[in-house]
Amino acid sequence: MLHGYGGNSKWQFIHQVSDLSKSFNLFIPDLVFFGKSYSRNTDRTIEFQARSIVGGLKRLGCGDGDLSVYSISYGGFVAYRIAKIWPEMIEKLVIVSSGVGFTQQQKMTEMKKHGGDVSEILVPSNPRDLRLLVKVSMNTGIRFLDWVPDFILSQFIAVMYETNRQELVDLAKNLLEREEEPELFSISQRTLIVWGDKDNVFPLEHGRRLQRHLPNSSLEVLKEIGHGVNIEAPTTLNNLIISFVLGVP
Repeated sequence: MLHGYGGNSKWQFIHQVSDLSKSFNLFIPDLVFFGKSYSRNTDRTIEFQARSIVGGLKRLGCGDGDLSVYSISYGGFVAYRIAKIWPEMIEKLVIVSSGVGFTQQQKMTEMKKHGGDVSEILVPSNPRDLRLLVKVSMNTGIRFLDWVPDFILSQFIAVMYETNRQELVDLAKNLLEREEEPELFSISQRTLIVWGDKDNVFPLEHGRRLQRHLPNSSLEVLKEIGHGVNIEAPTTLNNLIISFVLGVP
């Protein structure tokens, strides 16, 4: 399970671990510089994150071609890269709300729609920025933030972002400023793509384009759901993942 921006893996998968652990043995790492993960390496690329995950899996004795990877947003970029470079390790792939294949211009255009510096949105430093991140990421259930005191949001920011703030900003800039390959490379694994039809970060049309590009894929669209599918519709997402990976209707 590979998380996105917006906190560590424990926070992002809080509504999914209980259900998914009943059907699978779960590997839930914090990507490098998220949570307590750290490296002295100066590399900030998606490839570095992918190598780190693969290294961890191999140390655990995993990777004989029977792995399924579920990824959201930023984690989707990492998962897609693993599937391309180490195809022998992954049997099935689940990609949720991820801008894989977006050009630099497309990524910057979508993020700038929301105003402010992109790195400030992805790596908030104050309650105002955190509220904006949640507003951009979700279509439902966001009104509660108006009632949450600033000091609680500040504590959340301190736990999730302060330890490796500069590194997280560098990761975001590398992701947004790098130019993807002219032609989105294809992968052979069976792939489930899940998207909210109200995604304001990576619009649904990109999910449809990704599905057309991958002949061995299917697309599930969730109505009235935004970018944060794992938070807004965890039960539906869990059921889709279980059905897809286990091959049951």
